[in-house]
Amino acid sequence: MAKDRKWCKAGKWLGALLCAALAAGLLAGCGKEASDLQLSGANVQSEQPYGNVTESTGCADDAASQKTEPKQPIDGVQETEPKQPIADVPETEPEVTLVMVGDILLHTPVAESALNEEGSYDFDAVFEKMQEEIQGADLALVNQEVIIGGEELGITGYPCFNAPYELGDALDKAGFDVILHATNHALDKGRAGLVNCMNFWEENYPEKAVLGIHDDPEDQQEIYVYEQDGIRIAILNYTYGTNGIPLPEDMPYGVDLLEKKRVISDLERADELADFVVVCPHWGTEYCLEETQSQREWARLFAENGADLVLGTHPHVIEPVEWVDDTLVYYSLGNFVNWTSGTGEGVANRMVGGMAKVTVGQDPEGNVIIKDYGVEPLVCHLEDGFGGVTVYPLSEYTEELAQRNEIVKQDGSFSAEYCRELTESVFGGELD
Repeated sequence: MAKDRKWCKAGKWLGALLCAALAAGLLAGCGKEASDLQLSGANVQSEQPYGNVTESTGCADDAASQKTEPKQPIDGVQETEPKQPIADVPETEPEVTLVMVGDILLHTPVAESALNEEGSYDFDAVFEKMQEEIQGADLALVNQEVIIGGEELGITGYPCFNAPYELGDALDKAGFDVILHATNHALDKGRAGLVNCMNFWEENYPEKAVLGIHDDPEDQQEIYVYEQDGIRIAILNYTYGTNGIPLPEDMPYGVDLLEKKRVISDLERADELADFVVVCPHWGTEYCLEETQSQREWARLFAENGADLVLGTHPHVIEPVEWVDDTLVYYSLGNFVNWTSGTGEGVANRMVGGMAKVTVGQDPEGNVIIKDYGVEPLVCHLEDGFGGVTVYPLSEYTEELAQRNEIVKQDGSFSAEYCRELTESVFGGELD
């Protein structure tokens, strides 16, 4: 199908699980929910622990294929019946297939696993098992949890993340079209991190939609709209905060925050520009397998103001999928890749993620709707050595692999069966 990506400025278009426990013993203690998630948009410091470490402020001071089109039918094959005129062949109804994966977390061991003998980074192994599905979608989104500021700012893991530019190269090679950068770690390297990251994308992959961070106020006012076969899809990206690190004084537009007035205004403009609106919020409570009251309130606000699909991230574990009126909400897709710190029950939960899979099309009246949806469970596999970090579909993850996963040393409950039970408990009937 022909694909057309457009940046559209407003006006240019006319037309049950509880967080305290799970009966199966799958849930560890949930982190404290950020206080700025009560529809206020205030940018306060996150207090969620990462393993046994508490989120810190002042991170900014640390120095440390192209998608293939569907194959065409082969001409010249002898047929028993004469071919019908093209005009008599019914046209396929237009559809857009969309996928999204959760957090790309660059803990130090993940970065080290991609460092080759030449001293450069190669992250291709991370995406190898999922690349075909990512490239096969019309529109593929990824939550890039950490800023891509390059080696000049120091490649660092928790708590002040920074990724090498080669990670961006790998995201492109994997087939992602939309890079979501509005996260609580967007300012870990301050203004320099933001500028380096945006320059990298603009200079190397100008066709990518990089959302959630901006280099000028005009850019922040733009609404991204993807168009294919007459279907227009708008995508918005916000974060609850930036771990207490203030926006640069000369860049108050640098990161999109969950501020009620701003979000409603953006939704109204997106609804005018597009047939279908997607919101990607960075929200919730870390390590909690159930959505919070604040997430439910935001989901209701999105639904009431025109959102058709909500794809959430940040909790670092998977959370349920449900309908809020006519809006489909994935509360959390969990981690895509990570090598988490900490030990004990609950660490295993962080190795399980999900790929949202949604088909958007038209009903008989021509309205753009969700025609099909599901979620595919994923597992992050960790082994020492170059290329040892790889994300697998759970359907292909064996017990042999599970017992080689380094996370077993931190949480002995981890197994392929554990991952299956977890996804069945959280996702239930939404499993793909």
